[in-house]
Amino acid sequence: MSTPEDEERLSPLAQRWPRASKFLLSGCAAIVAELATFPLDLTKTRLQIQGEAALARLGDGARESAPYRGMVRTALGIVQEEGFLKLWQGVTPAIYRHIVYSGGRMVTYEHLREVVFGKSEDKHYPLWKSVIGGMMAGVVGQFLANPTDLVKVQMQMEGKRKLEGKPLRFRGVHHAFAKILAEGGIRGLWAGWVPNIQRAALVNMGDLTTYDTVKHYLVLNTPLEDNIMTHGLSSFCSGLVASILGTPADVIKSRIMNQPRDKQGRGLLYKSSTDCLIQAVQGEGFMSLYKGFLPSWLRMTPWSLVFWLTYEKIREMSGVSPF
Repeated sequence: MSTPEDEERLSPLAQRWPRASKFLLSGCAAIVAELATFPLDLTKTRLQIQGEAALARLGDGARESAPYRGMVRTALGIVQEEGFLKLWQGVTPAIYRHIVYSGGRMVTYEHLREVVFGKSEDKHYPLWKSVIGGMMAGVVGQFLANPTDLVKVQMQMEGKRKLEGKPLRFRGVHHAFAKILAEGGIRGLWAGWVPNIQRAALVNMGDLTTYDTVKHYLVLNTPLEDNIMTHGLSSFCSGLVASILGTPADVIKSRIMNQPRDKQGRGLLYKSSTDCLIQAVQGEGFMSLYKGFLPSWLRMTPWSLVFWLTYEKIREMSGVSPF
């Protein structure tokens, strides 16, 4: 006769360690989505950095030498001037980032939904709880992943620095981590964390909240079942809302993380995310906050689609209940 200890030992890993399993499953889904859509993320970052008004204060000639180009011309320019594979420059820290970020946000959101807030008896989850849960999940996940996000953003700009005749700052991912740590200490790895978590809170309010709300609305109020069609419709909505809410904070985040710094790790262009916001609007106009919106949306939507379809499928294959 089997004992409770034997039953626990023989039970699936997903049941024995549910949070760890969900962390790993969401990380795997995020890797697939990141590899598929990373060129759009690189294009988006280049567009957001291009034409910074604040560079004029440092006498940097990059602003005049970099023409304004749209999404397609920017992507083609990267291929022609730097090579096709440079569209994936910075993908390694991006994968590191999404393993930590996606794992952290998904586990946090589900814990808040199932344990802290809880659903009603009819399985209804109020929108206000979903909004708070999505924002808190984004904050936790992004704070944990900030060092990898910092390295990703800076490495994405290395090809541009090479074309401008500037020396490359990093030889690779691990050298980037080591150099940032040596120059700014542990604190330097969290440079830009404030606008980063602000963006993450807004993006996850759009992504997690929209996906969860739309999916369960469709399942409970329409003939659709919890299947690939429902997942696809929900992920399309979540990608659009996340892009609208997150692009302004993404522009601020990219600029703060990419700005030059002094020996103490302090930024030379912006004092804070608020200062960056004011300078961008005053120097370039309000729509500068939506630079890179098209590639951001075109990336966010397929990223969300690939992530959620993959995540729901591998949860099903692993014996984990649907999200």
